[in-house]
Amino acid sequence: MAAHIRRRLRKGATTTAVAAAAVAALAASQAPAATLADGPAGGGDPKAAGEDTASTEDDGAATGNSPYYTDLPPLVTPDKPGSSSNLPVTGSAEAGIPASILAAYKQAEQTVATTDPACRLPWQLLAAIGKVESGQARGGRVDTNGTTTSPILGPALNGQGFALIKDTDGGAYDSDAVHDRAVGPMQFIPSTWASWGQDANGDGRKDPNNIYDAALAAGRYLCANDRDLAIAADLDKAVLSYNRSTEYLRTVRSWFSYYQRGTHEIPDGTGRLPTTPSIPSGSTPSPNPGTPSPGTTPSPKPSPSKPGGKPTPGPSKPGDGSTSPTPKPPTSKPTPAETFGSLENAGTGPLRATAGQAFDERVAVLARNALGAPLGKVSVTFTITGNTGTLFAGGKKTVTVRTGADGTATAPELRAGEKAGEFTVTAVAGTGRPRTLTYAATVTARQADTIARTDEKALVAAPGEKFADAVTVKATYKDAAAAGVAVTATMVKDPLGLFDNDKGPYFKDAAGKPVRTLTTLTTDAEGMLRLPEIFADGTEGTYLLRLTTEGGASVVIELTIQAPEETAPEGTTPEETAPKETETPEA
Repeated sequence: MAAHIRRRLRKGATTTAVAAAAVAALAASQAPAATLADGPAGGGDPKAAGEDTASTEDDGAATGNSPYYTDLPPLVTPDKPGSSSNLPVTGSAEAGIPASILAAYKQAEQTVATTDPACRLPWQLLAAIGKVESGQARGGRVDTNGTTTSPILGPALNGQGFALIKDTDGGAYDSDAVHDRAVGPMQFIPSTWASWGQDANGDGRKDPNNIYDAALAAGRYLCANDRDLAIAADLDKAVLSYNRSTEYLRTVRSWFSYYQRGTHEIPDGTGRLPTTPSIPSGSTPSPNPGTPSPGTTPSPKPSPSKPGGKPTPGPSKPGDGSTSPTPKPPTSKPTPAETFGSLENAGTGPLRATAGQAFDERVAVLARNALGAPLGKVSVTFTITGNTGTLFAGGKKTVTVRTGADGTATAPELRAGEKAGEFTVTAVAGTGRPRTLTYAATVTARQADTIARTDEKALVAAPGEKFADAVTVKATYKDAAAAGVAVTATMVKDPLGLFDNDKGPYFKDAAGKPVRTLTTLTTDAEGMLRLPEIFADGTEGTYLLRLTTEGGASVVIELTIQAPEETAPEGTTPEETAPKETETPEA
């Protein structure tokens, strides 16, 4: 990093004192907002950032470790923390991001957020990599579809100071049928693009020269291996998987920190072109490196390590094909198409069922791979949490199902328990950093749409006595007996039950005290309910008993309290028992 800083400062410094002051100012202003993961502050061992310069979690780098631009952000950084989403179109071209390029980064962030939310990809990281790789597509020189007006090609990876990567695409992307070159605004080598390429602008093509396609591919690539980019160590690993260089990581980190503090949109084609490409160790830079021309191949020559000694190639980078030190043999790892990326709802509707019944809906999930396509053979564990007594068919609270070829896994049928209430079904898939979905579900009490007496006999009792005949009703639901339905019985003054009655018939509680409402009644297996005994107080009249069920069914029953009529003694007639008139003596 110090070498790059000195190269940049020499252009404007006329004395040693001025240069020293500028270095001090630059060092004071360039500290990234998020520190390197447990790593040294100044270009130390990349292992401290979770990477090994000879081997990392990925066998190859996305760019083939091609050259990148080492220009650093302006000394004066924006003082608008967290406000980089909606800043006005102001500021220098060097600090701004061309409109189409910025839109592509933000679209990629939103797309990845829907398919792999656990990755937490920030668009500012894509902007930092885009700045370092291509100067934001050469200052935003793209057409209306986001495709560069001319190809952006890195040098041939022919082993001369760079990686040795023989042609993998027949020159289809890089116009080189001998060696591969990094292609497009995000500088993918063809072999990496073959696995990670995307069609983000919907034109039916996966084009590495299109900023929308390339930005989404870069986002998915950075999120691979279950990375969470909000964690510093994971972000460092992601950047190093793009180019296996600690200096590259620090340069990207500098721009990432800068863009996090604020940036602004500028018109396409007006961005400032970078001027300082990285140079492999041992090569001789030109007096004024400038920007490599598209399709040209710099040919730095290896310099000897000692006078008369053997040439020493550029610095070894993991996966770059160099021979010093000898890279580890490639290991077999899942391709992006085989890597689990996200878990989504596969169209599960509202989960509601009556107690004791089966749910109409079944919980279904969709697993996607790192490219956003459906992924089969993913184990998904479904778990019921709650105290409603609900279980999966077969009587289990936890089941595991593998996704099919269409990426979907459907849990067994849910059977509601007898207790009304809410519960959850949780779906979990993946290891290391599992993806989780939670579904809310409800069990409602058993219902009836009709309730009626089983006979029509008048219900009469004398004051202070109990009703001799019991009240029996039957509840039905859709013409079938409604078993286990809760019924409420209330003495009321009006048929609608708007006013409770505190006189007339009553029930007795467990202590023998009068009560005029019962809420603990339930129909039996045949939908039948026989009410407890009903008693009459001393107030004569006709009263109403209202029964209601879950589901809204109701019935109103008349109860009468009246004294019995007097009856004549046996063997007499009414005339004999009637009072006789008293005769008045004659005067």
